[in-house]
Parts: sequence; C-alpha cells; structure tokens
Amino acid sequence: MIARQTIFEGRVQGVGFRYTCKELAKGYDLTGSVENLPEGTVKLILQGEEEEIEEYLQDLSEESALSHHIKGQMTTPIEVDDSLKGFVISK
Repeated sequence: MIARQTIFEGRVQGVGFRYTCKELAKGYDLTGSVENLPEGTVKLILQGEEEEIEEYLQDLSEESALSHHIKGQMTTPIEVDDSLKGFVISK
C-alpha cells in the first residue's frame, strides 16, 4: 500500500468537486480524504495500490464531469496513515 497527496488548482471549490471525489472513490479499493484549502485549492489524500491510485486520478482529471475545472495538479508521495478508514470529506 502507498499514499499520495494531490493538490488541485482551478475552479475546484463551490462546484461539487469534493462530492465528486467521494463518489468516484466508491468504484475503487482506496481510502482517503478530500478537503478545501484556504487558498482556493483542494487537497486529496489517497491510499491503496499504486495502480488504483493512478486510475482514480486519471478518471478524476480526464474523465469526470468536473475535469474541465482542473487547471493544475501536483501529486506527491506521503506516509501511509493506518488510521484512515473509508473515504471522507473534510472541511
């Protein structure tokens, strides 16, 4: 299992982006969280197998109904958090 953090830029707040992230996660074997950040970006945390994470991020950024709102994204590796269960919307 690995963990990744992705920061999304663009018009990603106030358009249902966090809800879309949560709904999309139902089709994957992942745990994670998504939250709005004060500067207008969205932080997404995903944990699972690398292939699942890559497929999820591709679906979100290229295939989802909100993909056109994403103007940039940066994904970085982070430590796995064993306490994270399911997929939650924070803030």
